[in-house]
Amino acid sequence: MENQSGQPSKKNSNVIYFLIVVVLALLGTDVYLYLQKNKSDTKIVYQHDEQTRLQTELDSLESQIEQVNAGKAKLSAAMQAKNDSLTAKIKVLRTQLAKGKLTKAELSKAQEDLKQLRYFVTKYTADIEELKKQNQSLTTERDTLKTNLATVAKKADTLTKQNQDLDAKVKVAQAIKLANANVVAYKIRGSGKEVDVTRANPAKKIKINFTVASNTLAVKGLHDIYVRIIDPTGNLITPADGGTFNADGQDLQYTYKTSIDFKDDGVQYTIDWVHPNPPFQKGTYTVLLYADGSTMGKTGFSLK
Repeated sequence: MENQSGQPSKKNSNVIYFLIVVVLALLGTDVYLYLQKNKSDTKIVYQHDEQTRLQTELDSLESQIEQVNAGKAKLSAAMQAKNDSLTAKIKVLRTQLAKGKLTKAELSKAQEDLKQLRYFVTKYTADIEELKKQNQSLTTERDTLKTNLATVAKKADTLTKQNQDLDAKVKVAQAIKLANANVVAYKIRGSGKEVDVTRANPAKKIKINFTVASNTLAVKGLHDIYVRIIDPTGNLITPADGGTFNADGQDLQYTYKTSIDFKDDGVQYTIDWVHPNPPFQKGTYTVLLYADGSTMGKTGFSLK
């Protein structure tokens, strides 16, 4: 009787143990699933945060490129190619990150690509800064060269002006000048004989007698002589076929033109001039002689 009453009790204990095991197994499964879900959620959050970080870094790198290009440095073909390449890589990475959820492999590749991109952007930035320094150095050299050229040009202008002044002084120094001069009026008889007169009515011509001052700088040889004769009323006597010449910086009309053979030997020269429209007027005449672009001197005569 005792054995029979103990049998059901043992069965009940086994059932209880089984139920406990089942409950524990269910609890373990729930805990495992919870932990796996929590781990999966953590992984998703990590990947999302990493994508955001990568996007932020791309923005920073792109801003860095824009900032370094803002310097208006003139890029070489190689530098422009680097700039275009970096811009294209950033665009590709943005497209990859914009997909949404990335697999672990995709995220790892994006991280590696960004690492390489960061290196290239840093090197590109350094190259651009070096290019700016070189350009600034070239600009400084150019400005210095311009200043030097301006200085040289100014000195050249000064030297040219000095040479011109010197040439002018030399020409003045070389010009022949009158030592002394006198003028005599003549009438011409029917026989052709010339007789000097002091009255205006019979006078037909004048002789200008002069000597030239000694000048070792003057060119020996022929010198053009221009004569200007001013009548008593102050008018210049000019021939019908008269022309002009330049002397003392002015263009002047002349009364008569001839030449002399200057040898610096003190010889006397004579210039004959026949009045184109006689008779002469009463009064005082002024006679001016010019040679070598300047005034030789002047003299005059009077007729009653």
